[in-house]
Amino acid sequence: MEKQSLWLGGLRKPMRWLAIGFGALTLLLFIYFVLGHFVSETPVTMYEMIRPAGRPLVQAMLVCLFATILFASIYLSDFRGAIERAPEGFFDIVALVCSRIAMVGTLLIVIAMFYEVVARYVFTAPTLWANELSLWIASFVFLLAGLYAMQQRSHIRIYVIYDLMPRWMQKTADVISVLLIAGFTFTLIWGGYNDASVRMMRGETFGTAWDPPIPASVKPAILFIILLVTIQAVSNLIADWNRAPEHHSPMDEIDEVEIENIRKTLKD
Repeated sequence: MEKQSLWLGGLRKPMRWLAIGFGALTLLLFIYFVLGHFVSETPVTMYEMIRPAGRPLVQAMLVCLFATILFASIYLSDFRGAIERAPEGFFDIVALVCSRIAMVGTLLIVIAMFYEVVARYVFTAPTLWANELSLWIASFVFLLAGLYAMQQRSHIRIYVIYDLMPRWMQKTADVISVLLIAGFTFTLIWGGYNDASVRMMRGETFGTAWDPPIPASVKPAILFIILLVTIQAVSNLIADWNRAPEHHSPMDEIDEVEIENIRKTLKD
């Protein structure tokens, strides 16, 4: 990844230290809760972690955890990957931050699954929450990754006819595509708003032993993030409007950076 700042500038270092500071506080509170399982008669479990009302330390840990993820994602969004498109506006930056949140979410899924495997097969003490927590996080990873794919123009596209069009016709096709996306988003929000609102307001849960509020959080998130995807599509249309026409070939699909990394690995 390029070390040159993309958009944070002088704020890169403060964001890093904020992420480290909140991460350290989260770790300290986590250790405190773990030790509580050995010395307290009423230890804090994962059941209480999603029901923090009346538990100030649990609330503090959740705030620190979310702050760590947010500041770490902002910090990481200031680095550009080898094949990553640079941001060109505010909404591109939002998409990059969301992509880093998805990256952190993927790491959290791996940690949860690793913990479950060890607990289940080493200590014969499977959890009630690991699978549902992974499903919960994966829902947001999927949604945020879709926003990032739109910003990077990396979603599936078929160029066979598009490349044969003159530039004015390509622009027309782009406008039609964005209008179709906007129409889909409008119908989705129109048809799903009431259901999502009801689920969120009543805090609908998953109906299991751990019983996380997956419907109450994921349903509204679908509508909100699909709206962000549409805004990003409009932003892409504006940013690409005056660009020279692109022509695509099968060679475009070859990732030279990845091939070079494979070669280095084989040499080692």
